[in-house]
Amino acid sequence: MKEIVGIYCRLSEEDKHKKNKEDDSESIQNQKSMLITYAMERGWEIYRIYSDDDYTGSDRNRPEFNRMLCDAEEGRINIVLCKSQSRFSRELEIVEKYIHGYFLLWNVRFVSVVDNADTALRGNKKARQINGLINEWYLEDMSESIKSVLNDKRSKGLHIGSAAVYGYKKDPERKGHIIKDTRAAAVVHDIFEMFAAGYGKTQIAKELNKRGIPNPFQYKFLAGEYGDKERESKGKFAHLWRYHTVNNILKNEMYIGNMVQGKSGTISYKMKKKYYKPKDQWFVVEKTHEPIIEQDLWEKVQILLQERSVPHRDGKISILAGKVVCAGCGYALKVNYTRGKRYLRCKVNQCLENICEGCCISEDFLRKRILEAYKDMVWHYLNSEQAETLISLPDKGTERQNAAKKEIRKYCQEKEKCENALQELYLDKVNGEITIEEYRTFSKRFHEDIRRYDGLVAERQKMIEELERQTKERLSKKEIIKKYADVSELSYDIMDKFVDHIEVGRRNSRREEYPVKIYWKF
Repeated sequence: MKEIVGIYCRLSEEDKHKKNKEDDSESIQNQKSMLITYAMERGWEIYRIYSDDDYTGSDRNRPEFNRMLCDAEEGRINIVLCKSQSRFSRELEIVEKYIHGYFLLWNVRFVSVVDNADTALRGNKKARQINGLINEWYLEDMSESIKSVLNDKRSKGLHIGSAAVYGYKKDPERKGHIIKDTRAAAVVHDIFEMFAAGYGKTQIAKELNKRGIPNPFQYKFLAGEYGDKERESKGKFAHLWRYHTVNNILKNEMYIGNMVQGKSGTISYKMKKKYYKPKDQWFVVEKTHEPIIEQDLWEKVQILLQERSVPHRDGKISILAGKVVCAGCGYALKVNYTRGKRYLRCKVNQCLENICEGCCISEDFLRKRILEAYKDMVWHYLNSEQAETLISLPDKGTERQNAAKKEIRKYCQEKEKCENALQELYLDKVNGEITIEEYRTFSKRFHEDIRRYDGLVAERQKMIEELERQTKERLSKKEIIKKYADVSELSYDIMDKFVDHIEVGRRNSRREEYPVKIYWKF
């Protein structure tokens, strides 16, 4: 079989040395030179050199990396050549998936020069896996190192966030320092004054909405600190003041001049999902910036907050917490006590009149409805063919993956046409068949198309990875359902594993039924 090699080079941001952004870095040039020589000495035909500059080894959306995978799957290359395995990927999961998985399926040999990885050699797999572990440890160590640097800055009272808390702005003259934003600071002070004067949090939110004052998110959006995507993700009432917004401001020590950071963290460098830390793990440094709230006003408000707080009567957090939303506005319902019973109520319509119809439902009643629906869903899943429709199991994952792969192949081909056209265009310029101005005009268009195809390939690759993840989850779902099939009451586990969220609408006065719609995770 003819040996056709695809050479892959990568350089990350931290070790690049460029004179101009448009130029290949010196290290990329060195990688290319070494690998071309290596391939030629062995008589391998070079199909293409794939080069990703300024990308980390854990980035799965590298455009040339994904293009190389596309060419390998299509059989255009049967050898992938890198300087080292870490240039291919630093993630052990990716190494196992492609080098020890798909490459074997596609009859593609992987070779890395520096660490002597070669899938054609028997007994070489353990060495490759050890390299994968070392690279994985490198990512973990780098993540811990970054955290250590950030925590050191937090402990010194330096502000490291992307944006300052509402009421402040970053000091343009001093890095890590914040200064008052006069307009927003006045609103913060009004909130403390109103609460101290006897206003409730919902009343304060309602008053601010009546005045037409943008809430913290909307204020920063109008200032250009957030984009349209962030605005859309917040929903149609993102501009409104609400109970919890006022509550968070009243409890924030930043307003008395203390720098408070590190309230949340991520489980690991691989998982971006955040969790909230207990207060004793926060970084709090006193008197780092000018206060907005006077100490006596702050203390008065904190005493009032304690006096007015109503703890859960049973001392437990509801298993429905964060799961139930208003069908009218999409915001989470809050717990209210009426005659000793717990009710879930929409607070948005209380913050601004006529914003949505609102709703209120007994927690006991809703729990019974959920349990009945859950039992019905489980019975149908285990006993009928209607299961996939009832619990929304992904049934066309393979078709969508194949369609995405087909689109990747198409985009790669289109990109290749653009690159070939660029080469022909350059020759036309050299031969004097077109002017320099014409060359620049057409060249710019081709480069724009190439970037667009790179983006489309990255999007489809991300979609394929997500579909693969869903497929793995699907295989284990039946076993999970069997485990929780025989239950007599709701539990935290059931709500966490099976229920995504629940919509509750306003009850029609002519009917006794509440409009309840359950969205299952399955």
